[in-house]
Amino acid sequence: MSDPTPVIDDLREEGAELDRLVAGLGAEQWALATPAPRWTVAHQIAHLAWTDHSSLLAVTDQDAFSREVEKALAQPGDFVDNGADEGAAKPPARLLADWRAGREALDQALRVAPARARFPWYGPPMSVASMATARLMETWAHGLDIADALGVTRTPTDRLRHIARLGVRTRDFAFGVHGQPVPFEEFRVELTAPSGELWTYGPEDADDRVTGPALDFCLLVTQRAHRADLALEAAGTDADRWLDLAQAFAGPPGTGRAPKGGTP
Repeated sequence: MSDPTPVIDDLREEGAELDRLVAGLGAEQWALATPAPRWTVAHQIAHLAWTDHSSLLAVTDQDAFSREVEKALAQPGDFVDNGADEGAAKPPARLLADWRAGREALDQALRVAPARARFPWYGPPMSVASMATARLMETWAHGLDIADALGVTRTPTDRLRHIARLGVRTRDFAFGVHGQPVPFEEFRVELTAPSGELWTYGPEDADDRVTGPALDFCLLVTQRAHRADLALEAAGTDADRWLDLAQAFAGPPGTGRAPKGGTP
């Protein structure tokens, strides 16, 4: 992506939409359990604020970010939960203010960063566009967890294009992190956007194909829904296998969500 501005703009809008959802919550709603084990609504926002801060350090103070990586290596199984616990312990008004300030600071830092810059991360280095895309993906996915806790349904938008593209680009990573051989041939992916537009990836004549709603594909690659509950279709053995292990986020294989009807 030559110009990262569109994804930065969409990240800003995604954060603003989630902000509107949580801004008026009472203390009891901040304490509601979400689908993530042990995490409340406050934990979800605290995690976003914590990751925004890490992203800001990666963009603006790489020495400080290196120290954060050292902390993560010292507590590999706990550092994400510890960060969420620390933020969730704050009064909701303080947590909300900190999240807002962090979002704004990261937005400004990404806009002035050189378009071709690459920043350190807990995984491979990230470009400006990749950093913004990762933050948009997390904001959207954790926003879904919050919406589930509140019993509301969020209307999907074409901002999902960035998550869908990331989901396609992380195909090989998903196979590798699950210890599976990476398919040699590209897949064809055809997704129907919320607006009705068709988003396509890969060669038209590919043997392996994935088709369906873009929303469902994004739910799959962020592991916010089980494949059995989604209207995605796979043609070809490798494409079918991909839908069982797809993940667009870094780190070890996620456990995903159980199907709504129980074990298939």
